[in-house]
Amino acid sequence: MITFTTALVLLVLGYVVYGAFVERVFGVDTSRKTPCYTMADGVDYTPMPTWKVYLIQFLNIAGTGPIFGAILGILYGPAAYLWIVFGCIFGGAVHDYLSGMISLRKNGASLPEVVGDELGAGIRLVMRVFSLILMVLVGTVFVTTPAGLLASMTGDWGAWGSALFWSVVIFVYYVLATLLPIDTLIGRIYPLFGVALLFMAVGVLVGIFTHDGWMPEITSAFESHHPDKNLSIFPMLFITIACGAISGFHATQSPMMARCMKNEKLGRRVFYGAMITEGVVALIWAAAAIKFAGSYEALAELMSPSGKSNPAIVVNAICQDWMGTAGAVLAILGVVAAPITSGDTAFRCARLIASDFLHYRQDTILRRLMISLPLFVIAAVLMNINFDILWRYFAWFNQTLSIFTSWAVTVWLARKGKTFYVTLFPALFMTAVCTTYILVAPEGFGLSYVLGCAVGGGVAALLLGMFMKWYLQFKKTRV
Repeated sequence: MITFTTALVLLVLGYVVYGAFVERVFGVDTSRKTPCYTMADGVDYTPMPTWKVYLIQFLNIAGTGPIFGAILGILYGPAAYLWIVFGCIFGGAVHDYLSGMISLRKNGASLPEVVGDELGAGIRLVMRVFSLILMVLVGTVFVTTPAGLLASMTGDWGAWGSALFWSVVIFVYYVLATLLPIDTLIGRIYPLFGVALLFMAVGVLVGIFTHDGWMPEITSAFESHHPDKNLSIFPMLFITIACGAISGFHATQSPMMARCMKNEKLGRRVFYGAMITEGVVALIWAAAAIKFAGSYEALAELMSPSGKSNPAIVVNAICQDWMGTAGAVLAILGVVAAPITSGDTAFRCARLIASDFLHYRQDTILRRLMISLPLFVIAAVLMNINFDILWRYFAWFNQTLSIFTSWAVTVWLARKGKTFYVTLFPALFMTAVCTTYILVAPEGFGLSYVLGCAVGGGVAALLLGMFMKWYLQFKKTRV
């Protein structure tokens, strides 16, 4: 309990102290007009209240990642606490804040355009393809996840309670959320989703402090406790817990809120603050899962009755036991709301990315439908693929995207003469993580662990050398 409580305090201090430092590094200009005024179109560029912008950003980035990922991640031991706290403060929140603020300075430009401006035309093309693939994957997995949860709650409704029925309902909602102006549907329904999600988090937090159970402390954080002894902390933990620590998906969402934010001074509250909030949610669920189960082995058995890991079982059991029937219903709705509020904006973001690089105006609903229709068709086809396979590739795509973003932000900071190490170190670390993972993971190349780590470290060192060579040459041209 001491480690968990300390971790919560550190996340709050991270926002107050390091968040303020990163804000100074960026250099906020409160007199600069933001895109919601300079490019107002009533569809995507529209000023919104700060509380609503923050809440939408939080719900956009949350998904089931900080819940399911944290439950799976705590199997590795209290190292999960360390990754959530330090990954969030020094990695994810910095990644989200700076990418969002740079987009703001570039009139709400989509992530591929931001990255392409800094890393070149070739990387811009890669990012366009990479980002669209990730958005469609996110939209697809976040149809099946909430549909399955809702089906488990309404199974006695007959055909009306089937996973297929709820998939159709959620997909129709995604179509409307993608095509309608942002303040017509998303701006109105998100406060309701937000209440459910925050109620769930607070209820589970109270349960952690009021129920008996065992929780690991920091002294056992430096070895893997995963029941599957083949899974090591590095790099597996850092892929398992993405949302709640650092996630490339977040940077694809930030431009949507950059187009609705009224002043640059609000950036830390919206971007850095939303990520810290997500870290708190992840920390709560990691702690709740292990305390409720009582041991790593018991937790693994609880979520795998059929041999496949299903964290939703743990969520349902905790809510039922700690919060009663009424509280459990609201809590489960919070878990359902989380993926829906990432899936809808994933498709909307995909529309914006495609329209940006095609230079195709989005002023009419027909034009928005022309861009969106192919994306919906692809997602409908992907829904027939095994969910476990989709999720594994989504996780790797997600973390790899954070590498591109972190390197692009590092170059932007260096060009501006700012303190670029705030993103350089996270970029190097995630480069090593993602490279090692794809080399050693069964869904990757399945190479030996030692070789994978060596190559991962080598790739990170190579990119560091390339960056420093570019930076020294860049400094010479400025003299």
